[in-house]
Amino acid sequence: MDYIHELRKLTGPRKLILNCAGVVIEKDGKVLFQRRSDNGKWGLIGGLVEMNETYAQAAVREAREETGLEVKLTGFLGIFHNHDMVWANGDAAHVISAMYTAEVVSGEPRIDEESFELRFFGKDEVPELFAEDHIAGLEAYYKGIRLPLFEENEYRKSKE
Repeated sequence: MDYIHELRKLTGPRKLILNCAGVVIEKDGKVLFQRRSDNGKWGLIGGLVEMNETYAQAAVREAREETGLEVKLTGFLGIFHNHDMVWANGDAAHVISAMYTAEVVSGEPRIDEESFELRFFGKDEVPELFAEDHIAGLEAYYKGIRLPLFEENEYRKSKE
């Protein structure tokens, strides 16, 4: 997050393009959602990609940081956009999110400072979500879309 704060010092309130990674964490036929502490609204687990980090690495890291869970990515849902994301502090961005599916490897859900609540919901119980990219990613998930996992570093190695 320090990178974004430094970037905001340079750009001011100008709308930014930000790369994010999200993860649909599955357990017993339900999906884990987070009620965020910055806006009180529900969303999927995820956040900004850090410098020198892949989307997949960011998804796993965000799951660990926001939930206390170690997860294994099981599929790729796609790339989704939120053209007009506005945070509680007024910062605006066009968010580009890579969304994954994951299963829990270890741990129990626990909240951090970014969350008021973590809860697993079934398909018919899903709360209203705050972000367009989360809505689109969840729709892809429920449609059964699963693309093969792909790490750009693996692709580069295969070309050498």
